[in-house]
Amino acid sequence: MEEDDEVSRVVPPWVELEYAHMRKLAGLGSQVHFTHLSKSSSDSLNAKFIEKASDGQANAICHESGVLDLIKERLGGSLEKVCLLDPKAEKELSPEDGDGRFEWFLFGGILGDDPPRDRTAELRVLGFPSRHLGPTQMTTDTALGVTKRVVQDKVPLDKIPYIDHPTIKFNAKESVEMPFRLLKFGIVSNRQSEYIAENGEPLLPPGMRELLFEDMNKGFEF
Repeated sequence: MEEDDEVSRVVPPWVELEYAHMRKLAGLGSQVHFTHLSKSSSDSLNAKFIEKASDGQANAICHESGVLDLIKERLGGSLEKVCLLDPKAEKELSPEDGDGRFEWFLFGGILGDDPPRDRTAELRVLGFPSRHLGPTQMTTDTALGVTKRVVQDKVPLDKIPYIDHPTIKFNAKESVEMPFRLLKFGIVSNRQSEYIAENGEPLLPPGMRELLFEDMNKGFEF
């Protein structure tokens, strides 16, 4: 799923937060696999996943091998069982895609590239069946959450409430605009979404708001 930097010895904090949120959005009974990671990143993340395991989260596993190796190992190499979420796909994801025709849903690229660098192109040429989630760029954790809403909760794409390019306000004078589409208030598995604040502002992965504020202030250090 991810192309990792072999030289990097530290997993960026925002990556840890995004990955943890993906586990939460996928939910109990699901599995989330992160592929093509360096050994150091894979070991570090796997340790954190074990340390922070809790009820209601998907099981998560990190792999140094690529996604094709994982498909060969787990699915016998059958690409038709894997749906590639591709912004350039001709068909949009629909509730019918959750009828069992796909066993896995594949999200390519780097989380939240802005502008998008079409890293999915490397997977597109391999021949996966593909679907898109609409015209607006999403963070990958949002894309996973939307996919689950469609294929598991049977909510059509155009019935899911979103906030496009939301402004995250820290105080009266400081804010940052997120250049993505995020989920808005909704119902997840017949309960109010715990990922959305009461005032309708999208609730980012736990800890992300603080990290954004910290990074913003770093830009003004002298």
